[in-house]
Amino acid sequence: MSFIEFESVYKRYKMGEITINAADNVSFQAEQGEICAVVGPSGAGKTTVLNILGGMDSCDDGKVRVGGEVISGFKRKRLIEYRRYDVGFIFQFYNLIPNLTALENVELATQISKKSLDAKKVLERVGLAERLNSFPAQLSGGEQQRVSIARALAKNPKLLLCDEPTGALDYTTGKQILKLLQDTSRETGMTVLIITHNQAITPMANRIVSLRSGRVFTIAVNDRPVSAERIEW
Repeated sequence: MSFIEFESVYKRYKMGEITINAADNVSFQAEQGEICAVVGPSGAGKTTVLNILGGMDSCDDGKVRVGGEVISGFKRKRLIEYRRYDVGFIFQFYNLIPNLTALENVELATQISKKSLDAKKVLERVGLAERLNSFPAQLSGGEQQRVSIARALAKNPKLLLCDEPTGALDYTTGKQILKLLQDTSRETGMTVLIITHNQAITPMANRIVSLRSGRVFTIAVNDRPVSAERIEW
């Protein structure tokens, strides 16, 4: 059994008399410790997949398993626990609390987790030892994204979900962030799912799921992912 399993998943939205299939019979798997890139143009269904996998939305049909548990069948209380303890989120625009320091932003996340890591040590690990007491407005975009990653890692989750993690960053900083995600997966065995429209990122992934119009177009397994430092776009 794979760590992540989507099995014939559907998600439909009604707009008047029109039904939009945001996820249309989506099926794919990802293994423990892999980096899985879900790619496709705007409207392909990437965010729908991420939201369902993260427990922020539900599917209308099909099954979603994570770590052997059918999360698509969770009741509300169990779904809250799943989001709180098992999943770390990294967003394109960081979503840091502006009146809290870098350290305080990360400490806030540790307060809702049972097996949290030391916030200061995690920030040091992502290269922010000298910026612990800085506020988000005093940090560069790359530094803010590192705080966002530290916040997610400090929860010590089983699964790390990344929504366009380099979308708001310049080329050099974006590569540094991808290298950090890749190192985290390799060193901890954490499963990382990245949704992106940037096909250039795919060589660093172990598995690439391509979506088009809510459907899985292709699935490719990469036995020799390259270092994030070597990718170019």
